[in-house]
Amino acid sequence: QVQLVESGGGLVQAGDSLRLSCAASERTFSDYVRAWFRQAPGKEREFVAGINYGDTPVYADSVKGRFTIARDNTKNTVSLQMNRLKPEDTAVYYCAAVARRWFISSSDREYDSWGQGTQVTVSS
Repeated sequence: QVQLVESGGGLVQAGDSLRLSCAASERTFSDYVRAWFRQAPGKEREFVAGINYGDTPVYADSVKGRFTIARDNTKNTVSLQMNRLKPEDTAVYYCAAVARRWFISSSDREYDSWGQGTQVTVSS
């Protein structure tokens, strides 16, 4: 497992942008599939986006075209640029990782490293 620390959440208005960042303690973080999940009040945690060793991204349909996930291996980070935010994007956002290079799973059960979460609130 690797320690993950998220930053960048906050309160914004609908249509605004936010950028989340997740820093890892592991030097071999480049070998990890990295992902973002979110959990809204009263709902299950859901997959938002993931990225693999080859920088191939996968997105949930609900965020496709608005969110962008990216890796920076020099800084051991993964970011989530969120544009055109909607009230339904309001949730606690979690960074997650698993020590494999290629397959990006949308199931949270397949990730064994998690950050503490950062709150994103989008007002209408």
